[in-house]
Amino acid sequence: MSEQVLYQLFHREFHHQLIEQKELILTAVQAESFTKWHSSKRKIARKEVADTTWIKTCTGGYITEVKFHNDGTLNEYRLFDRFPTSGCWSLEGGLLYVEIAKGENKYQFTVVGNGEVNIHSAIEYKNEELHSYLKLAQVKA
Repeated sequence: MSEQVLYQLFHREFHHQLIEQKELILTAVQAESFTKWHSSKRKIARKEVADTTWIKTCTGGYITEVKFHNDGTLNEYRLFDRFPTSGCWSLEGGLLYVEIAKGENKYQFTVVGNGEVNIHSAIEYKNEELHSYLKLAQVKA
């Protein structure tokens, strides 16, 4: 798993602050907390993503449904008015990398699996700028 992605997400979940990856410094005092936090995470498997539907929420209250297709594409719909957007996804080292285009805007985030409950988390960038903290949950049929 990418250390910078993990450190950034740890900082958000442990200190409740969004900061840029380049500003992160993991101190010796934080290392123990990070190790404990990291032990609650897990790798995401392809079978959990391909041809599945997830709900995505952010701290601003925006809620969407994301359909991940087997071919690495995705469709996203606002939950209540079904406004569609599209994008792509990939798995690398157990991390789920997602890109979504909405008009002129490009959103990117990396989902880190949660080993304790099926609600995962990510830090989102909009047009390459730090944007939001996300929670994503798989919808099981």
